[in-house]
Amino acid sequence: MNNRERFVSCVLGQPVDRPPFWLLWSPWTSTWLRWQREGKPEEVANHRSFMLPDQPPLAVPVRVGPCPAFPPETVSEDDRYETWRDTWGILRRNPKASESMSDFLRFPVTNRAEWEQYRAERLDPRNPERLAGNWLELARGWMAQGWPIQLGSFPDASVYGGLRWLMGDEECLYLFHDDPELVHDVMEHLTDIMLAVWGQVVAAGVRVDVIHIWEDMCGRQGPLISPAHWREFMGPCYRRIAAFAAEYGIPVLDVDTDGRPDDIVPPMMETGVNYLWPMEVAAGCDVNQYRRRWPDLALMGGIDKRVLAIGPQAIDAELDRIWPAVESGRYIPDLDHLVPDDVSWENYLYYARQLRLRVIGDLP
Repeated sequence: MNNRERFVSCVLGQPVDRPPFWLLWSPWTSTWLRWQREGKPEEVANHRSFMLPDQPPLAVPVRVGPCPAFPPETVSEDDRYETWRDTWGILRRNPKASESMSDFLRFPVTNRAEWEQYRAERLDPRNPERLAGNWLELARGWMAQGWPIQLGSFPDASVYGGLRWLMGDEECLYLFHDDPELVHDVMEHLTDIMLAVWGQVVAAGVRVDVIHIWEDMCGRQGPLISPAHWREFMGPCYRRIAAFAAEYGIPVLDVDTDGRPDDIVPPMMETGVNYLWPMEVAAGCDVNQYRRRWPDLALMGGIDKRVLAIGPQAIDAELDRIWPAVESGRYIPDLDHLVPDDVSWENYLYYARQLRLRVIGDLP
């Protein structure tokens, strides 16, 4: 099987020669620097290259977020922090001494008038720049290679995620009560953009295998909105996306959310989602339990990244733990997020080798 066939067949629960072997999640910058200090060979160009993994889905580089995007720029800095503005116009602050999630200082939209201005200036679905670049040439090359092709990528392809990115975590949640029509307006318009742009991609003859929606709408305690709110606000958008996928023969609709999404899995599946990741163990996700509860839902991730800091015995035990899910099908074994800097090069190398041996049966 080629990379595309193996991925699609695995996700759909069809016969497959073996699960995909990806090593998807990259190290933090500080992790990579540590590995260099610890003797990582110079010829190892990235965390995947030395193990000859399968090709994960490649996202067609069209623009469904702000267009024109804000140019990323440093606003101020001192010895401890850098304050900068990202492509959505969010003002952030990052510590210089360590890897960390940004402090989000200011979001670009605080009320309906600012939303209408932002929409007019940066969220026109017809902006020709959305389809600029060599995306068609790239996609044709990927099709010829038998690689899986994806529409959507972090952070621009989103429904809840885009609302949050525009207005802020707490601020957008208040809107579900204070101004539900604004929530509908934002989510529907973000969906309009995705479908308008993606429609031109498939019309150009690109064979698409998966639609990827980034949401990051869960924590350890569960989803940030209720299942009822998911059905009311996000359900109509997802049904439109699923109808688009069905019209163009796109077999996979995936959601990327950190945290523990248990409560919103049923409404997601009701509207066409059939693939979920990254299944964070620290948030309480167990891929074996998910496979039993929702046998029609494919998963990726679910290997606790924290065990890589401990050593070979813990790594082996973690691979033993998740292996029933591998054997059940519809599961791609991988880490549950980026590799932190408490993981040594020796331990990462051991993990990568052991996972390849279990999935493929040999080493490159």
